[in-house]
Amino acid sequence: MKTYRYTGLSEGGAKVSGVVDALDEFAAVNQIKPTCPIITDIKEVKEVTGPFAFLFSDIGGKKLNQKSLSVMCNQFAIILSSGVPVDDAMRLVSTQTEDKVLKKILMRSAEDISHGSSVADAFVKNGANLPQLFIETIRAGEISGTLVHSFQTMAEYYEKAYKMRQKIKTTMTYPIFVLIIAVVVLIVVIGFVMPTFTRIFESLNADLPMQTVILINISHFFAKWWWVIAAVIVGLLLVLHFWKKSDAGKEKWAVFLLHAPGIGKINNLQACTEFSTTMSALLSSGMSVADSLEITSKCMTNEYHKRNVFSMVELIRTGHTLGEVMKTKGYFPDVLNEMTSVGEETGELSKTLKVIGDYYSNEYDYATKQALARLEPALLVFLALFAGYIVISLYLPMFTMYNNM
Repeated sequence: MKTYRYTGLSEGGAKVSGVVDALDEFAAVNQIKPTCPIITDIKEVKEVTGPFAFLFSDIGGKKLNQKSLSVMCNQFAIILSSGVPVDDAMRLVSTQTEDKVLKKILMRSAEDISHGSSVADAFVKNGANLPQLFIETIRAGEISGTLVHSFQTMAEYYEKAYKMRQKIKTTMTYPIFVLIIAVVVLIVVIGFVMPTFTRIFESLNADLPMQTVILINISHFFAKWWWVIAAVIVGLLLVLHFWKKSDAGKEKWAVFLLHAPGIGKINNLQACTEFSTTMSALLSSGMSVADSLEITSKCMTNEYHKRNVFSMVELIRTGHTLGEVMKTKGYFPDVLNEMTSVGEETGELSKTLKVIGDYYSNEYDYATKQALARLEPALLVFLALFAGYIVISLYLPMFTMYNNM
């Protein structure tokens, strides 16, 4: 297979561009013609190998954006519901997406589907970076004949996930900005302000207050040993990073995050949200409870909940109900356990989990805002005390010497 990059005009006269894999240029043109009748340029993309190959790779890497996935799934649902064949729908969607990685996946998958491959298998073959939740939901939709519904479900799921992540980024902007300012101020004071004042005090040969002496000693220590401090901090961060990656450290760190002051409640609410919304999405696509649990366990962020959710799979396959297993294990709050049992008894488990997922999503959002609302004044008080100590330590000896003159 060779890769060809092309530009052309759609049936409506709009400019389009994309990438397609084919045996030769003639086959590539045949693939492009259905969605791009007028081809203005087509060239083979030569693969660059060697140590400098990264210079020619697409900027942004291979990570897929949740917003792009949501838009793609929504477009698929609309186009497929109008009766367009899957491979043609995939080519149409690929011409609309702006994500380069996703565009390439769609074009290659469309070609495989036109040769008889299933949608899920085509995505598995060409989209190694696609989430497993997405692939398995599409596979379940194909098997049950509800592919359009599966794409609609994934569109809603990734839209919610994207909005939640954006909310977190927005609310964290101010605290991070304040911390950066504090670090910059500390560097400026220690590196530029303190040496000047130290020379002045030494030239006057005056007795200095204790807090000024402490500040000067701290300044000297950081000026002399900053590289040691930086190395120690980097070393500790690396040790923590690799410990969290180890089998022993993963679950211990996950348990710590669930019980840590301030963020423990938030992490528990996040786990409940992930479990409810993921299970609802998979069950609504026609997947069994056991298979849904297995995939949900792989989508959980917290390692503790990931392992514990996976441990429920075998019990479900031996005949136990989900609500019964969740109550016995006790990993999740009673509200989630009871609502799951009610959903099973009424035969509306998917809808019930969707409702409880929305509830926990709102609770998670509220808890995050409350935590940040308490963090902001705490940071301001800390900065005020920090700046006040520096000002007093620097100007108190000057006032003392002025009064003694």
